[in-house]
Amino acid sequence: MHLFSVLRLLSAAAGAILLASCTQLPAERIVVATPNPPIVKAAVPEKVPAPSRPAPDKPDYPAIYADRNDGDYHLPAIAHAEVDPYYLRQEVDYDTDEPPGSIVVDTETKFLYFILKDGRAIRYGVSLGAQGRAWKGRAIIQWKRKWPTWTPTPSMIGRNPKLEQWKQGMPPGLQNPLGARALYIFQDGQDTLYRIHGSPEWKTIGKNASSGCVRMFNQDAIDLYDRVRGKAVLVVK
Repeated sequence: MHLFSVLRLLSAAAGAILLASCTQLPAERIVVATPNPPIVKAAVPEKVPAPSRPAPDKPDYPAIYADRNDGDYHLPAIAHAEVDPYYLRQEVDYDTDEPPGSIVVDTETKFLYFILKDGRAIRYGVSLGAQGRAWKGRAIIQWKRKWPTWTPTPSMIGRNPKLEQWKQGMPPGLQNPLGARALYIFQDGQDTLYRIHGSPEWKTIGKNASSGCVRMFNQDAIDLYDRVRGKAVLVVK
């Protein structure tokens, strides 16, 4: 074979080998590691709890019904542990159409409610009129007095002649039936002769024992007196 032909054949074979070496895949696939993108969680809105009314503090009855100086008098403590706790002063839920500042007396349960805002009330235990001597209706508190004078009505004197000595009025004091405070009930501009008042006879609270008035613990009567403003509406039902 001519020398030129031999050289051309060798050159072609070498080119084929070089071409094959450029296109050959490696025995194992090379995987280039790429960083995983961070996982972003969808934001979950934080649950906001519904507003709730805080529970009122438990009343401090030893302090509420403790003895106290009031003006010229020293009121004795109320033995509140001997009283049905049902009738001790407390703030409660109370649904009514009467405006804040009104007074509602429930003769069936023997409670007096002083109406607050937002469906709340101060509830007091009371003593009410004995059978046949109860009063009901709508009225107003015309005025109020600290350590009032008590004057028995003619009907009271008729039932108890010993009260004749006080027909001109019994001076204020610890034994006065109207106690430390009195709120005077008027209807259609007339004095009904009924009162909301304190009483030294604290063991009668929760019972029908009065002559038609609304009796309270003296300490509760003072508390109510301080809350009542102006001519408060009164409902006795």
